[in-house]
Amino acid sequence: MLDVKLDDNRIYIGERFSVSFQRTLRIPEDDQTYPLPPTLGRFRIHRVADFAKNLPATWKGPNGFFIAMYQREALWLGFDGAEWKPNAVKVAVGGVNAISGTVWEEGLDDDEQNYLVCPDQPWLDGINAGEGFVKQFVASPLGSDDTVEGQITGREETGGIQLVIYEPKPGRFPDEPPETSETDIAVMESMPLGLEMGLGAGGQIKQKIYEDPYGIDTWDEDNPGRIELHILNSEQYQAVTGLEPPPTPVSAETYAEYGLPWFDLYDESLKDIAASRKLASVKTLGQKDRESGRITEVDRRSINAGQLPVRKLGKAKKLRPHTQKKKETRNE
Repeated sequence: MLDVKLDDNRIYIGERFSVSFQRTLRIPEDDQTYPLPPTLGRFRIHRVADFAKNLPATWKGPNGFFIAMYQREALWLGFDGAEWKPNAVKVAVGGVNAISGTVWEEGLDDDEQNYLVCPDQPWLDGINAGEGFVKQFVASPLGSDDTVEGQITGREETGGIQLVIYEPKPGRFPDEPPETSETDIAVMESMPLGLEMGLGAGGQIKQKIYEDPYGIDTWDEDNPGRIELHILNSEQYQAVTGLEPPPTPVSAETYAEYGLPWFDLYDESLKDIAASRKLASVKTLGQKDRESGRITEVDRRSINAGQLPVRKLGKAKKLRPHTQKKKETRNE
């Protein structure tokens, strides 16, 4: 198994790959497809082992972590990797593959590609539910029947996010970065069990899931690295850690009010894999709210995506800026 470590709210798996979980705006669910929103900073990540006495026994496997999210808050996954020696990455939400829509199973599949390759995939904002777009990851409590897990499997038992990382087989890539070029790192960026959080589907974000350019035989499936990220709501987080929960998430109107940029990626040369039919049928949280009569005015609001500032990001850098009110920097 690959080594796993936590540093500066980023989880490192193996020698080169790492993942962070980025707080962001919840995209309106209005049938528009929005460009990529910027990050509002990394979620604070904790090790399950550090709070094991306050957490369920089922969480106490190796390489378990947790974050806190408010209900209906959104996130995206930011991947770091090395061009000279990439990794294959499987992502699941509540035990449902976020790329293929299949219930979690071991190994890689290239008939219906069920994994990403990092690089070139710098981030993942949601489930692979449409041609050229994803439906955003949005927090929803288990037991609501609103999560991707509940709609695909008919059960809500797992929750959270699961990742498995694969190294390439020996000899497929160099063991050291080439001396003539720099490494290109993608910088983007006692509890009631019934209240554990999972991820539902939100609005549509323009994003491709890229084809594997190397082929499935490239990856060493006998030596993966695994992590499980559990999600607590704000009350659970305070009860488990004794810390104040993170601040209330910003609204879509905050972005419009401050004119914060959205981001698009120059990726015309990279092919998009087909959308998952299963994930395409997953209803958004807004749709589920309307069916149950829970709809709120916030859920109805739209943003004119055509009037928002959109900045193009070059494929070579794959930078997704950290954005704060009236302030922008080029790194997290």
